[in-house]
Amino acid sequence: MAHTVSPLFVGRAAELRVLGATLARVRAGSATTVFLGGEAGVGKTRLIREFTREAGEARVLVGGCLELGTEGLPFAPFSAVLRQLVRDLGRDGVAALLPGGRTRGLARLLPEFGEPDDDGAEARARLFEQVLGLLERLAELEPTVLVIEDAHWADRSTRDLLSFLIRYQRPDTRLLTLVTYRSDELHRTHPLRPLLAELSRIDWVTRLEVRRLSRREVVEQAASILDHEPTALDIDLIYARSEGNPLFVEALLSGGEREALPDSLRDLLLASVERLPHDTQELLRVAGAGGARIEHTLLAAVAGLDDGALSRALRPAVAGNVLVVDGEGYSFRHALIREAVHDDLLPGERARLHTRFAQTLERDPAILPALRGAIELAHHWHAAHDAPSALLSAWRAAAAARRSAAYDEQLRMLNRVVELWDTVPDAAARIESDYVDVLRQTITVAHLAGEFERGISLAKAALREIDREKDPIRAAQVLRQRGLVRYDLGRTGHLDDLRAAAELVPADPPSRLRAQILENLSRALHKADHWAEKEAAASEAMRIARELGDTDIEAHALITMTWAKYRYSTMDAQVSAFAQLPEIAGKATSYNVLMRAAISESDALEGAGLHEEAAGVARKGIAEAEAYGLARTSGAFLAINLAEPLLSLGRWDEALEVIERALDVVPPPPYRASLQGFATDIALARGDLDRAETLFHASTSVLVGGTFRDQTVYPHLRREITLHLAHGRAEEASALVAKVLRNYELAASPRYAWPLLVASVPAAGPALAELRDQAGRLEVDGRLQEAHSLTFAAEVARVSDSPDRAMWDRAVDAWVALRQPYAEARALLGSAFAAVAAGEREVAAERLSRAGHLAGELGANPLIAEIGSLAKRARLSLTGEAEAPPDLTPSEEARLGLTAREREVLRLVATGRSNREIAAELFISAKTASVHVSNILAKLGVASRGEAAATAHRLHLFDQ
Repeated sequence: MAHTVSPLFVGRAAELRVLGATLARVRAGSATTVFLGGEAGVGKTRLIREFTREAGEARVLVGGCLELGTEGLPFAPFSAVLRQLVRDLGRDGVAALLPGGRTRGLARLLPEFGEPDDDGAEARARLFEQVLGLLERLAELEPTVLVIEDAHWADRSTRDLLSFLIRYQRPDTRLLTLVTYRSDELHRTHPLRPLLAELSRIDWVTRLEVRRLSRREVVEQAASILDHEPTALDIDLIYARSEGNPLFVEALLSGGEREALPDSLRDLLLASVERLPHDTQELLRVAGAGGARIEHTLLAAVAGLDDGALSRALRPAVAGNVLVVDGEGYSFRHALIREAVHDDLLPGERARLHTRFAQTLERDPAILPALRGAIELAHHWHAAHDAPSALLSAWRAAAAARRSAAYDEQLRMLNRVVELWDTVPDAAARIESDYVDVLRQTITVAHLAGEFERGISLAKAALREIDREKDPIRAAQVLRQRGLVRYDLGRTGHLDDLRAAAELVPADPPSRLRAQILENLSRALHKADHWAEKEAAASEAMRIARELGDTDIEAHALITMTWAKYRYSTMDAQVSAFAQLPEIAGKATSYNVLMRAAISESDALEGAGLHEEAAGVARKGIAEAEAYGLARTSGAFLAINLAEPLLSLGRWDEALEVIERALDVVPPPPYRASLQGFATDIALARGDLDRAETLFHASTSVLVGGTFRDQTVYPHLRREITLHLAHGRAEEASALVAKVLRNYELAASPRYAWPLLVASVPAAGPALAELRDQAGRLEVDGRLQEAHSLTFAAEVARVSDSPDRAMWDRAVDAWVALRQPYAEARALLGSAFAAVAAGEREVAAERLSRAGHLAGELGANPLIAEIGSLAKRARLSLTGEAEAPPDLTPSEEARLGLTAREREVLRLVATGRSNREIAAELFISAKTASVHVSNILAKLGVASRGEAAATAHRLHLFDQ
């Protein structure tokens, strides 16, 4: 046989064309991600290598996911990519690509960047931001191709970072991301499956499946390997056994086309190994236990060979294309070969080999980077079935994962400690921590990793281990943890847990734990009847924090207390309280305090109707979030707080720019849903119902998957009602209003309930009385809620056939003071409606003229149409003057004796309108319409509406 691998790249011309066209789009400034799937051995890696070889001036960065048994290594491909960049550019060169040259976050991937700063949940966000910022900066300098191989082995941290990069990259980034995975590995519950489905909905993400080779292509491959074309019989056998899988074709031809075919796939994959020298085979078995990739120094140490002896023993494996040189180490040419070699070991051999790896790593920890070394050590002791060593190494690996913000791997290691605990009699002495402390740490990490159910389960287990009377402090610690997890999960019982925790911790002496619990409790209290408790808890937390000098808790407590102590109606005092935050927060080490302060203050200002001030605080906060590397987390939340006041102020185009810019970086789903909600409001107001429907359903798909607070749910319900009414779906709107009244406690959130109530009035129907009762139980706090309550009352009067101009005028004045032009225009329309009904035509014309001007500036087309319709029906000029209604001739007037209003009613009777329809058309009550009809029948001397209509037609009263 001339070759072990086909020198001719066969059967992938179409795939290369697709990838080439994709790279051309990227060079033109259009970020693209391609998920490249295919079964094991089909040639994904070869396709990537052939493609990147022809990538021209583009920078190519390659990293692969590594497998250790059933476990992946956190961030492995990104560590490899960063290592490659350090080799190419140097540490300082990489630092120069980051804002301010700050690389502490990257230290979680490579030790060359120093010691990572440990600051909890924010560390992960900043790490993700820095990796994306680095890639985007590289792509600015030159087109960049990022290759992530074997994503089916990706651990959760790697999947999260990959998802973040794909979602949040700017659409104009010159970055092509290629991700390979084994499609035949993706069983129904494989964690990559939902990620692929979710990311595939993004515009710049595509999927490409690498197929098997055809029979003709197998002939080409075989001829290239053998340097001559096989016989038809040989090809029949090879194609039948390989089924077009290129790896299997190579394996089948490894001994020449005349060699008998193996009986199993394992034998097929091992055939090339078994032809190697005995010493080489033994060394491959050692390497197989080391994982998909193994460093030269580690393999030499485990095998007990010096560099020369190791190289001599491995050379036949490299020459035979069983191993490939991979940087400073080796990889099996295909993972299936490694799996077959490892599976061929006897159980005793496997345990001994893993023990040797573990012992080697313990003797020389520096042989691998810290996190990888810790994870591999834990893997090898576990695979060696040495429970005491497995427990200790898992505990240490969890600590290493924490320093790298790899919460899921930290959780996996801690779960292993919990599982092994009962098998190791002196477990507490080995790790210098007892079982409850292990459970507590695992609860915290489960919370950070989003494994809420696991956190609650662990908390229950910990509480069973604690005697509350003998150990109240630890019981309080666990109750606090469970309360926080339940709160984030939207589960009941979180307040009970936090209150119980507070009772267990004595007030004297002051303690950080008590301050934490009280601050957490105050933050979780939201209902109006909890306000006094909220303020008291926040106040005590702040007092204790000041006494202890804990600026972090003090700042958080002050934020919460400011919310609890002040109302929107006393906003000046609240602004003064917020003004203290920058000084206190500046002393705290947590960026989370600074971001929460900006989020809270801007939100409070908007809730009070101080829209310009809210926008200013939000803008400043967004700039700070970008400086801290939190643009796509806290920055995205602040984009919500900027878009909302801009929407209120009628600066809709500016708001849409903020929304689109924030959506470009694809913030977390709840934030994205809120941003889409504001865009839906603008689309509805401008009459773009198709876009409104699309945006609404996009946000719905997010909200149905979780439990959200009133500030998210109530605006969504309001939009749904408005959308139903805009489409003429009155029954659906009415049913939704009934559902709202039945299922939601509106009085708990007046700020978000008032707009929902106002939107519900036109759709309420028989539920109007109940809607009015609900409004009566709602607090009115501040000018904004006052404006909504005035609008609600005026709207209820309108649909009750008793429009009141004075009520509408008060609403108009309230919206004018708040500088909300759209709400003002709608209130002016209501005032004009009432004025027409009262016969105040000049007043009505003036109101419509002002409303039309405001609506025109906003581009609020449906409102413009409503204004025009009322003006037309009432025969009013939008220049601000009333037009006189047309009169009958003097002889007709004398003959019939009809008033102007009666002539209008008769005209509608002649068209077949009912009394209620006449009332709606003329802006009068149905009862008044009935009186007019009775007077008309008497004056015309007829007995029925039909005779009245016939008389009108006979006299040609309305021919014109």
